Amino acid sequence: MKTISSRQNSIIKHITQLHLTKYRTAHREFIAEGLRVCSTLIKAGQELKNLLVTTSMLTDAQKLVSDDHITQVTDEVMTKISTTKSPSGILGVFVMPTTPPLNQLGSGAVLAHITDPGNMGTLIRTSAAMGKKTVVVIEGVDPWSPKVIHASAGTIGLVHIFQMSWNQLIQHKKNLSLCALVVSNGQPPAEVDLKNTLLVIGNEAHGIPEDWVQQCDIRLTLPMPGKTESLNAAVAGSIALYLAFAP
Repeated sequence: MKTISSRQNSIIKHITQLHLTKYRTAHREFIAEGLRVCSTLIKAGQELKNLLVTTSMLTDAQKLVSDDHITQVTDEVMTKISTTKSPSGILGVFVMPTTPPLNQLGSGAVLAHITDPGNMGTLIRTSAAMGKKTVVVIEGVDPWSPKVIHASAGTIGLVHIFQMSWNQLIQHKKNLSLCALVVSNGQPPAEVDLKNTLLVIGNEAHGIPEDWVQQCDIRLTLPMPGKTESLNAAVAGSIALYLAFAP
């Protein structure tokens, strides 16, 4: 088992740079924090490069992986590499999966211009819970950011992330229908069959661009008898995903 006590160690500097999108993209690595998140990713088969732990989390880490994959660090070093104010004491460095072939696109979710990491992570988690492997990300926040990974509770390891443009999606969706989740003037869930569908969930403030809505096969609106104007993107998207894909 390796040990690191210096905040200036080259490995620590590398992990700290993985906080940045451009560095994650260049090195095809991402970080995850917390025992539950790391455990879920490891059990999902995500390739682990290094599991850094403080003394308090060592026993738990050894239940997940062998000592060859563990690096013990001081609390000060963990504070340096962590993206949270209160580090959990366990941080994993994982290899970013390659984008699956486009012919593997199936029914699932399209996250269009989702900018809040919590919303994106929640929608990925809901997609995984519904057994949907396809999550298409069009612009918006980086799905491999630490905040998204945390909000997904590690379930990002259970889905296939496709990052592409809207035009690429239109070109490669083949026989899949596109269903736009819109605030008003859409069909209620009971009137549409969404089994072979990609559900398009738009930006928190602006929704789905109108020209994209026009290219969708279906428009879906969640009835709100309480007369509220709208729902949070993650809440609305999760409800729609459940209604579309729950057994």
